Amino acid sequence: MNVQATITLMNKMKLEGMANAYQAIHQLPINNQPTTHESIANLVDPEMQSRASKRTNMLIRLSRLRYKASLHDIKYNADRNIDKQTIASLADCSFIDRSENLFITGATGCGKSFIGCAIGYQACLYGHRTLYFNMNRLCEQIAVAKVDGTFIKWINKLQKAKLIILDDFGLQKLSHDVKLALLQILEDRYGKASTIIASQLPVKAWHPYIDEPTLADAILDRLTAKCSRLELMGKSLRKSS
Repeated sequence: MNVQATITLMNKMKLEGMANAYQAIHQLPINNQPTTHESIANLVDPEMQSRASKRTNMLIRLSRLRYKASLHDIKYNADRNIDKQTIASLADCSFIDRSENLFITGATGCGKSFIGCAIGYQACLYGHRTLYFNMNRLCEQIAVAKVDGTFIKWINKLQKAKLIILDDFGLQKLSHDVKLALLQILEDRYGKASTIIASQLPVKAWHPYIDEPTLADAILDRLTAKCSRLELMGKSLRKSS
């Protein structure tokens, strides 16, 4: 089998990284070509990098993040009550490894969703399956899944995600079915995965917002048992941009 046939076969086997490396090796002058051992290493490493890149891109695509955001794009100043050290403590995603939750609260336009998406993007880079939901859309999906009989399957999909982002929590009234579903989601994920909640409401207002004391106690117990908080301040970034 000649070189081109081998490259073609590698591509058919979806070993694109290895195929590119193999082609590059054979384009080198004879005197500069690596030994057999070095050649194997030079083929395997690019293939591993290629597969890792494809997985990262897939995780980002499936996360459906609202913003294409990066931690490097976050604006720091004292007025916002956010600093680089705080974000750096989240950047390694170790809070996900510890199955801790994160609450991001503040007035409208202060950057809650952007920061949540930036952390979600970082989680994808670290190989964590991530899912983003606007609460309005989450409520709609719960209602549809209840009607068409796919609720259990949908819940199982959420359980596989190491990080779920619930954005705009507190903007609309929650139905009893949504509260029960939210409790089930959090119960299944407790101690196994992390949830980020972005909300205009301060955490102390979440209990009256949920409105049903027994369910509110159960939901908040699972959310607040292991959590960190970012309480953003300052004027709307939309007005200042």
